[in-house]
Amino acid sequence: MSVELLINVTPSETRVALVENGQLQEVHVERQARRGIVGNIYKGKISRVLPGMQAAFVDIGMDKAAFLHASDIVPHTECVAIKEKEQFQAGNIAELVRQGQDIMVQVVKDPLGTKGARLTTDITLPSRYLVFMPGSAHVGVSQRIESEAERERLKRVVSSYVDELGGFIIRTAAEGVGEQELEQDAAFLKRLWRKILERKQKYPPCRVIYEDPSLAFRVVRDFVGAELDKIRVDSRQSFESLKRFCEEYVPELADKLEYYAGESPIFDLYDVENEIQRALERKVELKSGGYLIIDQTEAMTTVDINTGAFVGHRNLEETIFNTNVEATAAIARQLRLRNLGGIIIIDFIDMQSEDHRRRVLHSLELALAKDRAKTNVNGFSQLGLVEMTRKRTRESLEHVLCSECPECHGRGRVKTVESVCYEILREIIRVNRAYDADQFTVYAAPAVAEFLRGEESHSLAELEVFIGKQVRVVSEPLYSQEQFDVVMM
Repeated sequence: MSVELLINVTPSETRVALVENGQLQEVHVERQARRGIVGNIYKGKISRVLPGMQAAFVDIGMDKAAFLHASDIVPHTECVAIKEKEQFQAGNIAELVRQGQDIMVQVVKDPLGTKGARLTTDITLPSRYLVFMPGSAHVGVSQRIESEAERERLKRVVSSYVDELGGFIIRTAAEGVGEQELEQDAAFLKRLWRKILERKQKYPPCRVIYEDPSLAFRVVRDFVGAELDKIRVDSRQSFESLKRFCEEYVPELADKLEYYAGESPIFDLYDVENEIQRALERKVELKSGGYLIIDQTEAMTTVDINTGAFVGHRNLEETIFNTNVEATAAIARQLRLRNLGGIIIIDFIDMQSEDHRRRVLHSLELALAKDRAKTNVNGFSQLGLVEMTRKRTRESLEHVLCSECPECHGRGRVKTVESVCYEILREIIRVNRAYDADQFTVYAAPAVAEFLRGEESHSLAELEVFIGKQVRVVSEPLYSQEQFDVVMM
């Protein structure tokens, strides 16, 4: 399988595309003015304690206060009194923090919609092979390292680096790595942590004291261990910076890094630009003729599967089963591509056969296995819906690239021309009863004005007779379809 990373860099924006076998699978976008803050460490101040929610709001210097739940407070932080540490549990938030208290926290979820960032006091610092856990004496090993002998070797080596500063988690990329590389990683993380502690003492509250690396560096770091064939970068400056980073921390990727100087834009390769546009649409066509309808709301995402033009070659049950199986791969890809997270409800076409339902569920789980984000499939509910979750740590592609429609205000619908016309007629009657006017002028969108003068001209004439006054209709090109004004003359 061919796997490439395409990195498009401009002064204001960085975009990264993961392409597998010529097909776009993931898109990551970071805008300089709106950089994500997951991984950033702040010196915050408790602004409000909410015992009923077992949580606290923390001022970290942003517009919206961040959210810290009692379960995200760990015993080796300054939140918990010394006498309580031995019997610590996520109990009463009022006993763990107090209003006005300074606290060091790390962001685990970006602000999403109206919600502020989600915080934890369980700070971690990732590097090439290790994740540093300040204040912990623990050494963990990634579950993806299956060899028991290798797990024991790595744990034995890394345990020698544990001291009063903290412990480590051994990442999947550390499998087969020598002691020297692990020691360099551990030393780097400890130096970084000491620098953070210095900043914590010097900086005032509500300030960032450590920022996660920019998108290009994070992606290269996080894709270490993946079967990458090429990493193409279209910015010479970014290419040189990434080359130095790879040579120091990820030498096995240095030879795969390429500077892209092609005449066509890098995202025109593999039709990436058009794929991104298609990922913003509700409807996803399937090769068989069926299609998906994907609707994203603040509470959850729903996916509806339809057979469309697919009629199959045998019987209806077989057609439904084949469409559902095909849909599982498309759904898994769309979740990655659109970065949809949280609760996801999938409405497969109803299947009578229990064996078909089991096989469709198995196909979905296989397709989701490629996803680097954690997913959990709960199976079919009593209503025949598949309920699943996907871990969400950043905004979806739609939320990054789009804003609320100024005309429908997020409804996804606007009133029909006919509905607006009747609303105007009612408004004229209301204004006529409330005020004394000689005549009325209606300013409306061109389509609405045309409808009033045409199909509804008889209604307008009857209204004029009813109120005994003249009504003039003026077309206003700058008005949206629902916008109008009734002016007394």
